[in-house]
Amino acid sequence: MCLNSWVLLFAFCFPENTCNNKRLDLVFIIDSSRSVRPYDFEKVKEFILTILQFLDITPDATRVGLIQYGSTVKHEFSLKTFRRKQDIERAVKRMMHLATGTMTGLAIQYAVNIAFSESEGARPLKQNVPRIIMIVTDGRPQDPVAEIATKARNSGILIFAIGVGRVDMNTLKSIGSEPHEEHVFLVANFSQIETLTSAFQTKLLPHMCSTVEHHCDHFCINTPGSYICRCKQGYILNADQKTCSTQDLCAVEKHDCEQICVNTPGSYVCQCYEGYDLDANGKNCVGPDYCALQDHGCEQECVNTDDSYFCQCQEGFRLNPDKKTCKSDLQFCRLDCILDVF
Repeated sequence: MCLNSWVLLFAFCFPENTCNNKRLDLVFIIDSSRSVRPYDFEKVKEFILTILQFLDITPDATRVGLIQYGSTVKHEFSLKTFRRKQDIERAVKRMMHLATGTMTGLAIQYAVNIAFSESEGARPLKQNVPRIIMIVTDGRPQDPVAEIATKARNSGILIFAIGVGRVDMNTLKSIGSEPHEEHVFLVANFSQIETLTSAFQTKLLPHMCSTVEHHCDHFCINTPGSYICRCKQGYILNADQKTCSTQDLCAVEKHDCEQICVNTPGSYVCQCYEGYDLDANGKNCVGPDYCALQDHGCEQECVNTDDSYFCQCQEGFRLNPDKKTCKSDLQFCRLDCILDVF
């Protein structure tokens, strides 16, 4: 599998009247194969978080589920699991990379048969609620996808296939709906995925944002009869309600970093002062082991301090004036007794 051949597939199931009252059932399907680099996996999570920004997520409007897959399918959460956007965002951020195979066909089949079942929170077909699948994959599945994609399209699902980097276009076309020039797209890298979000929003919510000059710095969000501006992950909306500034999460969240908190887009990381290493918990800092770094000369025990070390003796011994060697308490006792005699 090629590391730079990701594809992003949007599969939308629309009735004749699209997106009435923003009622959607949306399931994300994320390729978590071993060919996906950790950095790219994080970029996909960021893209999902961006998409969530302009969705009206409530049980009566948009419901969201998430599946990731490798050699098998892992259902992270269903359409009925979360009722609030912030809970979904936390679950996306916690998602861990599987690093296994690429069974794309299996994932699509799982979504059609299970993720969109009423028992998993999908609304009945008679309610005409659009069903949406968004799949992120490398475009080189290890199982057949054409047959299940055809089955999905024949059931009324419209599939948009978007490639990132070097992709297998035949695979994209076997999944995407026709005409391909309207449903198969290509962007050069992950940084350009965000350029697709406006088009995605327009397809779902073609209202005020597409008909007025909104001047939103990042995203325009349709509301009944109006609109509001929203910012990308890691930014906050300024007082003018249109422009965006970088958000200082180190200042507004309880980060628990022992020494240094550093903001990153949409999150933060802990770092340590020079000479210290970050602990495995990602929060605390571990000082250098001075006892291991140099010939300390301690006869029995060496103890680290923040910036140096000192020698100490085991029980029953005392430290000599040289601060390195030890004598037994018995030897000190004999010396004291002799001095007492004189």
